Amino acid sequence: MYTSSAVQRAKRRTHKTELTEEQKQEIKEAFELFDTDKDGCIDYHELKVAMRALGFDMKKAEVLKILRDHDKTGQNLMDFEDFAKVMSDKIQARDPIEEIRRAFQLFDDDQTGKISLRNLRRVAKDIGDRLEDDELQAMIDEFDLDGDGEINEQEFLAIMTDEA
Repeated sequence: MYTSSAVQRAKRRTHKTELTEEQKQEIKEAFELFDTDKDGCIDYHELKVAMRALGFDMKKAEVLKILRDHDKTGQNLMDFEDFAKVMSDKIQARDPIEEIRRAFQLFDDDQTGKISLRNLRRVAKDIGDRLEDDELQAMIDEFDLDGDGEINEQEFLAIMTDEA
């Protein structure tokens, strides 16, 4: 289904030994935003929403385990240093192909297996882009390899891995 070169390039791009400055900043901003009482530590609820904001929607038991493993005070709290380490590890361990699939599913909200003009229009509106239908259709046409007027998951992967 996917070309091995596309998969390998996606993995190389995502599995870096160090986070980008932008990723480090996102981690810092998430911690600061969800440290609602501004005490320099986050509790279970703050940790769960901060992780979700960074793209990790985890079950309660998983979040509690992370918190227990990094709780230095015995008060079910995590400081920024530990939060940054945990999130750095999680970000670096992401599977790039799975990330692309998840992104595809966000576009394909009607679960047809394809991104239609309607799907693209909704996403553009959600992110505040005021593109006309003809501009959106031109995007689809450029990457629609099978000529069906929509973008399927394989075509989306090609776009996201520079194979298109």
